[in-house]
Amino acid sequence: MEYVSTRGGAGAVDFEGALFSGYAPDGGLFMPQRIPSLDRDTLRRWSRLPYRELVKELCSLFITAELVPPSTLNDLIDRAFSRFRHKDVVHLSRLKDGLNVLELWHGVTYAFKDLSLSCTGQFLQYFLEKKKQHVTILVGTSGDTGSSAIESVRGQKNVDIFVVLPKGFCTQIQELQMTTVIEDNVHVFAAHGNSDEIDEPIKELFADVDFARKYNLMSLNSVNWSRIMVQIAHHFYAYFQCAPSLDTTPLPMVEIVVPTGGGGNITAGCIAQKMGLPIQLVAVVNSNDIIHRTIQHGDFSLSESVKATLASAMDIQEPYNMERILWLLLGSDSRLTKMLMERFSVSKSLKLPEDLHRKLSETLRSCSASDEDIVRAMQRCWEENRYLLCPHSAVAAHYHYSQPNSMPRCCLAPASAAKFQDALLRAGLVLQLPPEITALRAMETRSTPLERGQDWAQALREQIEAMARRRGIAGQGVTQT
Repeated sequence: MEYVSTRGGAGAVDFEGALFSGYAPDGGLFMPQRIPSLDRDTLRRWSRLPYRELVKELCSLFITAELVPPSTLNDLIDRAFSRFRHKDVVHLSRLKDGLNVLELWHGVTYAFKDLSLSCTGQFLQYFLEKKKQHVTILVGTSGDTGSSAIESVRGQKNVDIFVVLPKGFCTQIQELQMTTVIEDNVHVFAAHGNSDEIDEPIKELFADVDFARKYNLMSLNSVNWSRIMVQIAHHFYAYFQCAPSLDTTPLPMVEIVVPTGGGGNITAGCIAQKMGLPIQLVAVVNSNDIIHRTIQHGDFSLSESVKATLASAMDIQEPYNMERILWLLLGSDSRLTKMLMERFSVSKSLKLPEDLHRKLSETLRSCSASDEDIVRAMQRCWEENRYLLCPHSAVAAHYHYSQPNSMPRCCLAPASAAKFQDALLRAGLVLQLPPEITALRAMETRSTPLERGQDWAQALREQIEAMARRRGIAGQGVTQT
């Protein structure tokens, strides 16, 4: 299994090479050169597996046994899920009116990103310990990625992580989950800007090839293939939990409703579909609706500004994983993908070719939800079920309540309501906070401000250089394949 760039200008790499990369050297994103196809018997066998075993089966398709022996891979995944609060790792709640909610938030930070990042952290450690090398992780976060990434590598001697959060755009709890981690290898920056603005200096540092190579920069955002790979399991598990039977011909369809920001989870769903899973995917967004407009009208263009919403982790205007989806729909045509993405990069506006838009609208449905829609969905779910949704999960529930379902449906729930007190209060709802979250408010915090007008890329560059001098590690890390 080799991985190629969506833009075709970088050599093929193995899983280790894709893992230790952010963007590919040509600015594209790594994807498997070949998507495995599963037959009916495999789907039937997998349908009986618990979630963690399903993750093992999927990862073994994308990580060769020569690179990570199967027994080692299984141990790494078991270790990754050892800190999850639920015995099944994820849990399906079957509620009234056919509302099925797949709870992906039983990890340490109460967010779905714990699932993929806990595994990715274990994969990193495996390769780094083998080679006695060091990496510098650089991550921008709209809310949950930062804390999940920190938890996946905190305290590790061969990793330093630099996280940039958008000050005032995360909830207090999301911010505290990052700034209260006082570890020598954790460096948190609070930038006075939104999620898209903090992506710019990060892209600039990754684009500086000499700097990135010298300090062994890598990303744990969902540009990293490892994140997408693990998230494919969400869709298989949701399907197996909600499909009425796998004994019919053809296999029954299940609709999977995916709250969407950067597009990693919906990309994983598209790959699951391509592997042969009979699912109908729905990308649901908040008022930052570029993906909705792209699916409905072929209009992949920025709005004037990012809108702050109750579903703050989805307040994203540039969903970078759309590049992976377009590449899949273009039949791996890297030349055309490169041309389209470069056009978007220059103008921040792209009208999809008619044939590509048709394929996209056949592959994905979509819906957008206002803050009022989110509040109403949270209130209705509580009134009917005494069940609290986070605002991101409520975007999916809004679609469910507004669209009659002609097939079984599963709504992915990316975070616990406990992380979003302001949204609960707006809906007139109250939640007893878990003690781990309550304790955050009394803990020491540490972060470095990045002010407006400051050169954020230069500030990050200087901090990374200072860290490397302290460690004596510059130029001694992983060799990119």
